[in-house]
Amino acid sequence: MEKTKVMTLAGFNISTTNGALQNRINTLILFSLVLVASTVSAQKSKVMDVFFKYGIDSGVLNPEKTKRPDNYAFDFKQTIITSASEGITIAKFDPANSGAERWTVVSIDGKTPSKSAVNTFRKNQSKESPALKVDDASFRIEKETADQLVISYKVESASLNKENGFIKDCRFYMTINIKSKKMDQIQTLNEKPVKVAILTADKFDLVVKYKWDDQAKQYLPVHEKLIMEAKFIGQATNVETITEYANYTKK
Repeated sequence: MEKTKVMTLAGFNISTTNGALQNRINTLILFSLVLVASTVSAQKSKVMDVFFKYGIDSGVLNPEKTKRPDNYAFDFKQTIITSASEGITIAKFDPANSGAERWTVVSIDGKTPSKSAVNTFRKNQSKESPALKVDDASFRIEKETADQLVISYKVESASLNKENGFIKDCRFYMTINIKSKKMDQIQTLNEKPVKVAILTADKFDLVVKYKWDDQAKQYLPVHEKLIMEAKFIGQATNVETITEYANYTKK
């Protein structure tokens, strides 16, 4: 899921707690990560041709290869920064436990979390990602060098719902390392102002970095960075969210 000093927060409810803000951002990131878990069509001959040219496994387009695994334990750290505050949530995920108990919230802002905060965090993290469909006609080869290949795509509007509808105005950029033949990251970037929950974002920029795991034969997310330059009731409401995953252990 590098920390950069963030932007301004004005006109937003300053009394909003860091915990509440973290939960709101958790929800936004879950919707955005749906891209990674979306259904990808095989009808993209130009992309497949360039994959063949460089010996890149087309399985990188398989959603099962890039979604966050549910059979691995891992450590989770999320930092949310505004001009007014910085909130940090530390948690652990263990698939050996059942239901909501798979998530243990270690601390929120350095303190033992309340039962309510834990329940809200677990609820947000457990939300199902709806299946989205990539628009076959949207695939493009954005960059092709000796070291790097970048392809992009959009999703079909019909596969979106009210909560994640803003995704229709975003384009997704997948970066593949030509030398290693592996995918490095996926970036979600809005093409025009988007309505995200109560915010109108002039900039929605989410970058998810991955590492390839030979044992799991899939990509594991290790770092997410979301920057939103937004407005609330006409006032700047900018937020940066950094999520880190570490110590993956197969269960």
